[in-house]
Amino acid sequence: MTNPSTDGGFAVVEMFTSQGCNSCPPAEELLSEIERDARVRGQNVFALGFHVDYWDDLGWPDQFADAAYTARQEAYARAFGTRGLYTPQMVVNGSVEFVGSDRRRAADAIMSAVGSTAAATQVTLSVANLGNDRVMVDYRTERPPERATLHVAVVERDLTSDIARGENAGRTLRQDNVVRAFRSVGLDTGRGQVELATPPDLDARNASVVGYVQEDGDRAIVGATAIELSTA
Repeated sequence: MTNPSTDGGFAVVEMFTSQGCNSCPPAEELLSEIERDARVRGQNVFALGFHVDYWDDLGWPDQFADAAYTARQEAYARAFGTRGLYTPQMVVNGSVEFVGSDRRRAADAIMSAVGSTAAATQVTLSVANLGNDRVMVDYRTERPPERATLHVAVVERDLTSDIARGENAGRTLRQDNVVRAFRSVGLDTGRGQVELATPPDLDARNASVVGYVQEDGDRAIVGATAIELSTA
């Protein structure tokens, strides 16, 4: 199935988090609220929870963590000139960052992004679910920047984890829009194909594919869209 391109303003909300961080659950609850509110209002808000791996040696290995997500946060740290990495961190449209549990900052940043002019780059995805471990994504972009990258993520909602050790020991965490697969490709042309390896326990009924275009220079995100994996 092919999705419609994003129409109007949009917000890509990336959050860097970890199950081993006791200040992260409030931020993850906020990310869930942001995603649910956007669905109700029909807004172009795309939430992604990137679980970083640098907490894994501090008492609890996060099953959703990936070194690639830590590397993505490190790239933002260099771009923003921040000292070191921290969780929870929220980044909106690649251009503003703040503590991920800061509701006021999140609301202001998202409202500003959604209320801005239409996306500079239109993105269209066509997704084929190829079984238990692969998703094939055909993409088309219109008016991409000269130097840009397309990021494609499979995100899953309604995940629960019982945490046995670390700062959240004894808690059951519910998390939404957890990034379960992620790939980035350079936009040499306006169309192409990306294959993602997905975990065998992925529930396609609660999963979406998010695609967004980011400039390589200032890291501004200039276009985004999403499609439900269950419709593929």
